[in-house]
Amino acid sequence: MRGEGKIIRRRIANAYFSSVISISLVLLLVGVASMLLVNTESVSDYFKEHMQVSVLMKPEVTEDAAYEYKSTLDSLPFIKATQFVSREQGEKEMADMLGEDFLRVFETSPIPVSFYLTLKADYVVSDSLAVVEKVVGQSPLVEEVVYQQSLVEKLNANLRKISLVLGIGIALLLFISFVLINNVMRLTVYERRFTVHTMRLVGATKSFIRGPFLLRSAIMGLFSAFLAIIMLLGILFYIRNQFPQLFDIFRLDLLLLVIGIVVVSGLVICVVSTYFVVGKLVSLSNDELYY
Repeated sequence: MRGEGKIIRRRIANAYFSSVISISLVLLLVGVASMLLVNTESVSDYFKEHMQVSVLMKPEVTEDAAYEYKSTLDSLPFIKATQFVSREQGEKEMADMLGEDFLRVFETSPIPVSFYLTLKADYVVSDSLAVVEKVVGQSPLVEEVVYQQSLVEKLNANLRKISLVLGIGIALLLFISFVLINNVMRLTVYERRFTVHTMRLVGATKSFIRGPFLLRSAIMGLFSAFLAIIMLLGILFYIRNQFPQLFDIFRLDLLLLVIGIVVVSGLVICVVSTYFVVGKLVSLSNDELYY
């Protein structure tokens, strides 16, 4: 009998160990999905704020006058950053595009002083860009404000599509995670079906029977979440060392929110699954216990 008891305890321990590992891996996927979800806006802002608007100054505007105008541009509420482009720098950029000899056909340099404007993400939409063009273009120093309207429209359309696909993908992943964890908890509790049956025979109520199982599943969920968080932090640490530029997009200050999602997901799904599984086991007949 002792040997049989040890075998049963070992089987239960192995079942719990494999359950914790399985749940941790599922919660890791939830953590990765949550990291993408909470950073959707940051990714969108990153692409929008890397689209530049060119401001071409009039040919007679000197570099000193243009540089003084830079302070006016910097003070505008929709400007995130301005980059001053001198005539010499502009000529070099054109030479790289058209060849070194392109200036020989002109008596004087046709390249004006200009600025590259980086707008705040909220203003990178067609209506707001029209307002930006009007405000900046009112200056007597400005010849033209140039931006690619089609590029802006395609950028916003693609970002909306990406957000939709990402949202559907994350919702599907969370559903799959719930199903997988529910199945793991079902198998784990099913190992104790005879214990449940014995407690029912001695008159234990459903709430009394559920209590130990719910407590155990809560501890399992929290421990699994802890392991998942450790793995997630390890992945983020590796990515930060190998691809530091990605953290120009992802906001680490949202990591606490992701950790909270992982912990709550592990705790809620494990407890809810156990609640219904134990309730079903209590209702099993003697014959059904063996199937």
